[in-house]
Amino acid sequence: MVEHGDVRVVHKGGSKINFREPALSTDSRFLLCASGESVKVFSTATEECLHALQGHTDLVTGVLLRPSNHLQAYSCSLDGTVRLWDFTDGILIRTYSIGYPIYGIYASAKHEGVIFIITPMHTDTNSELFQLVAVHLPQCGEQLVEAKELSAVLSNISSNPAASAFGREGQYIVSAKPLQLEVYFFKKQKSYSFFLKKDNQKGGKNTFTCITCHPTEDCIASGHEDGKIRLWRNFNHRKEYTYSTLHWHHSAVSSLRFTPEGTNLLSGGVESVLVQWRYNQESQRDFLPRLGGAITHISVSPDGALFCTSHSDNKITIIQSCVKVSAVIQGLVKGDRIRTDLMIEPRSKALVLNGKPGHLQFYSLQRDKLLYNLDIVQQEYIHESGLEQFEVVMAAFDASGSWLATVEERKQKAPELELNLKLWALDDQKQSFVLNTTISAPHEAQITALCFPHVSDGQTTMLVSTSRDGHFKAWQLAAPAHTEDEGPSWSCDFLGAYHSLVPECCCFSADSSLLAVGFQEVVTVWTPASWELLTTLSQPPGAVRDLCFGRLSCSKYLLGATTSKLLCCWNLLTCSLEWVTSMDVSLLLADPLSENMAAFCFEAGSTDLFVFKPGEPRPLFSHKALCSGRVTHAVFVPREVMLESCDEASQWLNCSHLYFLTQSMDLLTFITKAEEDKLTASSKQLVVSDDVAMTPFHLLLGKHRDQLENPQAESRLSVEPIRQPSSSAGIDELLQMPAHVLPSASFLCSMFVQSLLISVNKPSEQNKEKEEEMESEKEEEDSDGEMESRISRPEHMPSGESGCAAPALTKEEVRELRRLKKLDHSWMKGLLDQ
Repeated sequence: MVEHGDVRVVHKGGSKINFREPALSTDSRFLLCASGESVKVFSTATEECLHALQGHTDLVTGVLLRPSNHLQAYSCSLDGTVRLWDFTDGILIRTYSIGYPIYGIYASAKHEGVIFIITPMHTDTNSELFQLVAVHLPQCGEQLVEAKELSAVLSNISSNPAASAFGREGQYIVSAKPLQLEVYFFKKQKSYSFFLKKDNQKGGKNTFTCITCHPTEDCIASGHEDGKIRLWRNFNHRKEYTYSTLHWHHSAVSSLRFTPEGTNLLSGGVESVLVQWRYNQESQRDFLPRLGGAITHISVSPDGALFCTSHSDNKITIIQSCVKVSAVIQGLVKGDRIRTDLMIEPRSKALVLNGKPGHLQFYSLQRDKLLYNLDIVQQEYIHESGLEQFEVVMAAFDASGSWLATVEERKQKAPELELNLKLWALDDQKQSFVLNTTISAPHEAQITALCFPHVSDGQTTMLVSTSRDGHFKAWQLAAPAHTEDEGPSWSCDFLGAYHSLVPECCCFSADSSLLAVGFQEVVTVWTPASWELLTTLSQPPGAVRDLCFGRLSCSKYLLGATTSKLLCCWNLLTCSLEWVTSMDVSLLLADPLSENMAAFCFEAGSTDLFVFKPGEPRPLFSHKALCSGRVTHAVFVPREVMLESCDEASQWLNCSHLYFLTQSMDLLTFITKAEEDKLTASSKQLVVSDDVAMTPFHLLLGKHRDQLENPQAESRLSVEPIRQPSSSAGIDELLQMPAHVLPSASFLCSMFVQSLLISVNKPSEQNKEKEEEMESEKEEEDSDGEMESRISRPEHMPSGESGCAAPALTKEEVRELRRLKKLDHSWMKGLLDQ
């Protein structure tokens, strides 16, 4: 058995971008958001991801612009570090080691060199008590710095960063507990607390949900579970505080934010409506409805030109100050439960799965970007808990990608199940799928499986569905019955059953000549050409819940996973059980381009992976404790360019990638060490232009390209070639580093500038040098004349000399050589010594 070795499990996009409040740059050109273990930088104009700031080893819990430098940003993580980034170039500047998990980060221009973080009050990571700590950042040039000067500001606060905020240019900080508002004044070094009753007289819930502060006035806005917004004033004294109430939201207020001038207050909640309140004129308000999922965070750019809202469907909406949507950044939509399988659209190679309610999402794995959503249900979704609505539960593509089949269901009561089977045709002009046929109530009970043949003969297109009503149906694409019909439609071609047993799964063979249907403990094999039952396969007790045919040289094998925690393999040539092994297989799938099969097995609370060939007793690859929980969604994605790996542990990845979705909705894949090294080398490669001028910096970058391309030119020179400085790691790092993170130019280049200056000599010495230069040029002209006379009389040449003498140098070449010999290159040695 081959262990994982050089194969690593890595996150491949799809991370949440709505986990924490995003940050907009000062000029509103960039948007920064936490995304798993990295920070993503998006363009607000093009919606493209410009950089992925990677370096944290755990979940990123906050992103914040640095108040003293608008081109830099802080990020904090559960790995106990705060990292400073140059987000425009995607470069890590410095790492501050705190030593405790960090759940939030704050900063203020008034507190220069200090950041405020939320950490647990105890060293136990499971502690539910948190505190706000001030961290004094050391000023030093090292890249990894340990921050030792910590001081507690507030204790027993919420771990949610939205429950704390700075007020009035950093003069005080506010923190909200479930029914308590605490204000800490830095100048007085005192804190005042204000309390609310659990329920008001009308039965509303007063629990605090979010906090924000007015930028220029002493005013605190708080959101509550009952949908109300309270504006607190006069809180400088414990007994004289007042508050006014605003109410529009019917459910909890999830986010509040003032504009930079303080003229407007923005609020959002589960209604997915952005409400803009006029400050001191609360009766005037603007609305931006139908933004998608529930609003979770609201951010405002420092210049007030853009707003942005994060949504529960993993989306960020960028909104202009005139309350109009300008851009939408959509991540991989991952709801509480993915009902469909992970699929690959054959033409675009996009990952397809459940998207927002009633939709299928098409997601590009290469670009880590949502391509589009396909509305399957075609009904407006109502965001209300307890309301049963249509939901997409199954989907499948045919081999050519021309047809898409979907199943949607709505279950109000146990006997009342509404089912719709829809067939979608690909429209080449629209480059999307268009509804072709809708079949209401295709079965009398819930559909358990749906599959197309792997190979289409071009004449008949078929779809098979199985149901808990004890039947499986074959649907066939038929020509239009009437001439006025627009095109072909689908109809039922065959109805099959076996001893009134319930079919749980079905699968076509690689050449589509066989159909296997699992009826509880019996596997039946049918021929789609005549719908004849060819054979039945027996197996140990336990219902078959997953079937999969082998591919290529292993096409004679049929594998099935049972509820009795067994993996069985049948030989279709002998119609007998080839082998059986004990394992709790939660998912079984085959690589379409090789004989390899993957089995995800659940054991001891985690998932193990085994990659094997059905005809070989020894697995090709295994990975223990791949992730916690069960893996029920995975897919093989064919590679555009096949790998040529000779390592036994990674050969199974030569043809296809393997992607899988964990219970925590993380999309993971496998990468080989060779692929990782190639990506690292390509990102660090320094490209030098071909037309670099002949300067000392050209000598610093490397060899003369002319001498490499034309070695004969060097043989013409009768003088000793100039010795060039060899490249080093220090020079390469110096040239690749951005200018704004380097020391001053006077420190680095003083010797270089001095080497370029012309020395000041006396006039007599300058005249003497000129006379010597004129004499040398005259001698050179005489020697040139003698050489020309010798060339013009070849008959007087000695017989022992050949005619392959080196050609003479031109005046320009000689002057260039003389100039280069006089140049002072000692500045480079001094630079390296520094």
